[in-house]
Amino acid sequence: MDISTWIITILIISTTHAICTWKLYLKAGRKAWEAFVPVYNGIVLMQIINRPKWWVFLLFLPVINLLILPVIWIETLRTFGKKTTADMWLGFITFGLYIGYVNYTQEVSYGAERDTKPATKALDTLGSITFALIVATFVHTYFIQPFVIPSSSLEKSLLIGDFLFVSKFHYGARTPMTPVAAPMVHDSIPMVKKLSYLSKPQLPYFRFPALEKIKNNDIVVFNWPRDTLSNMYLPATERIDKPRDKKTNYVKRCVGIAGDSLQIKDGIVFVNGKELILPERAKPQYSYKISTDGKTPIDFETILREMQVTDPAGMITNDTLYVQALTFENAEKLKSISGITSVKRMINKKAEDGVFPDFKDGKPSVTNNWNGDNFGPIYIPQAGKTVALKKETLPLYKLIITEYEGNTLEVKGNDIKINGKIATSYTFKQDYYWMMGDNRHNSLDARYFGYTPADHIVGKPIFIWMSLDWNAKGLLNKFRTERFFTTVSGEGQPESYFKYFLFLLAGYFAWDWYRGKKKKKDTDLL
Repeated sequence: MDISTWIITILIISTTHAICTWKLYLKAGRKAWEAFVPVYNGIVLMQIINRPKWWVFLLFLPVINLLILPVIWIETLRTFGKKTTADMWLGFITFGLYIGYVNYTQEVSYGAERDTKPATKALDTLGSITFALIVATFVHTYFIQPFVIPSSSLEKSLLIGDFLFVSKFHYGARTPMTPVAAPMVHDSIPMVKKLSYLSKPQLPYFRFPALEKIKNNDIVVFNWPRDTLSNMYLPATERIDKPRDKKTNYVKRCVGIAGDSLQIKDGIVFVNGKELILPERAKPQYSYKISTDGKTPIDFETILREMQVTDPAGMITNDTLYVQALTFENAEKLKSISGITSVKRMINKKAEDGVFPDFKDGKPSVTNNWNGDNFGPIYIPQAGKTVALKKETLPLYKLIITEYEGNTLEVKGNDIKINGKIATSYTFKQDYYWMMGDNRHNSLDARYFGYTPADHIVGKPIFIWMSLDWNAKGLLNKFRTERFFTTVSGEGQPESYFKYFLFLLAGYFAWDWYRGKKKKKDTDLL
């Protein structure tokens, strides 16, 4: 849905509202034409039903408008004397069209001074729950979203079981493109495992102004771009055409931003010809081959546990161990242990199938002998910049041209046609980013799925409020209290603010207890 279609849709909805309500406007002492003016008719309606004018703003917020609309339908019916349970249900199940029936067939009176308080305790409770849900959905959609780390791709910086708060406003909150969706869930409803949304209609992409731009080394939450395929490595016969905002949420480190040239040499990332220097909190990990003399007893299980290595591959022979997630620091420590003869970082020198952009005529192929450790150089596209197109370089930009920027692409012989016209160059419509995990040999990242478009960016992780070690034995041991209330980014090592939170919480309960006691004392004196 483009902007013009969106405007037409709003006009259709507004006209439908006017047709269904103009007589009620007259009953309320207003003019009939006021029911037909988009936006203004909403403001007038709020005055008629004695509700705040700012409710009109909620009607233009996707998902939230689905929650507030039933409330407005019921309030409109109640204002004109239709207060029975049947009236409320008819207003809800007919999507407000029952108001049109009342408008033309019922002789009603306008209750200008009606009591807006809920008639029953049940309605009061329902109203409180509804508005709590509206507020929570508003915060979740436009400000802060909770998120849990499901994989070890950013191990050391973010651990499996970390519960995060992700800021939507740092990079600019994105309005939902899928307006008909269940609130507070992503692409599926928990337990029942059914889709939580209708893929149509779709709203145009819009993002509010950002507080900051994405920088190299930022940890970013984004929608996985390749989630339209059932298999991200091979062309799939069955597509999963999810809307952009309903694709799977991923979290990675942005190692390359729009306009950068990026290359990976022996597992080390280079940006614009210089090695990318990671922040202090980042701990890149690689696979290592650890050889021993085969004689000295070594308790590898205890050693790796103390180093907090979560992905050891296990013993292969009596004198060799392969470890998947070892930092440079821990590798040096292992070298000093008696009985270990060598600690060698494993580097892939062979071509690897599935590495981006490993597609050729719908069949898997090996591109440029690239792999996860030796890759590129590639250019990371920037909005407004133009690149030359050749059959050799087209695979790098094929998904951008077709999937992400909505063009048709056809290749016949040496001719490349975009939207039916021969093209020798292409100008990008938006920025792109290169997202990678710190756990270099255990991360499904840009080396395999390619560029992440700007319109897929969700937000910035800012705070770890809880962390659980699912594999720890004993209930209390599962809580990583040292990670509670720690920041994700920043200089130096993370510091927990959990004790300060507990202090403030204790202070609040003490103050609440004192206030309650004082209130009781004042009541007794009366």
